[in-house]
Amino acid sequence: MIKLKSKEEIQLMREAGKIVAETHELLKSAIIPGVSTFELDAIAEENIRKYNAVPSFKGYGGFKGSICASINNEVVHGIPGNKIVKEGDIISIDIGAYYKGYHGDSAKTHAVGVISEDNRKLIEVTRQSFYEGIKFAKIGYRLSDISHAIQTHVEKNGFSVVRDLVGHGVGTHLHEPPDVPNYGKPGKGPKLKAGMVLAIEPMVNMGKFNVKCLSDGWTIVTIDGKNSAHYEHTIVITENEPILLTSL
Repeated sequence: MIKLKSKEEIQLMREAGKIVAETHELLKSAIIPGVSTFELDAIAEENIRKYNAVPSFKGYGGFKGSICASINNEVVHGIPGNKIVKEGDIISIDIGAYYKGYHGDSAKTHAVGVISEDNRKLIEVTRQSFYEGIKFAKIGYRLSDISHAIQTHVEKNGFSVVRDLVGHGVGTHLHEPPDVPNYGKPGKGPKLKAGMVLAIEPMVNMGKFNVKCLSDGWTIVTIDGKNSAHYEHTIVITENEPILLTSL
């Protein structure tokens, strides 16, 4: 069952979302060649907790980090640790904050120093596919209209959309109904209604869409070893345009 959020709930989620957005900005300037994912995790956790919020991911299903930090061919769920990012890498940072009973959830992929043109295109296409999708995040459309727009933009640019992982509803729980695939035929799924809060998160591969989980039980990587990018915001459906809850 999809729970529609009240104005009061949406305001609380906006506050959680601002903590997430600010944390992303802090990490953006910290992502330089030579930094470890553990150091990035520590920066994020300190900033989240200074607002008396809690990192949504820490302890979730046994996850050890406050953020997910996924490098190059790691799609999502990279565990922060001793890995050092290098010049030319790309790194996807996924951040969640739990504040006053509600979650905010957002992800971005960053360049580490100077990156290849192929990597730059991958990051930009992934980002833009999100914005193509939310053109349909309005009353009168169905959920898969968002999914179809994302897939169309990604594939026309020569990349592929991960099938095994999807976006989701957000609220008092980090993951709530409905699932939000980044692919599919239009005109399917529930009708969009004001008060729906969704984490829309294209995960886009440079090569094939196939992925696998590493032996750590968390890190998802591309099977062909090619790079992947991730872009996510928590949004709310309104009577008018959708609102990004995880922006400053």
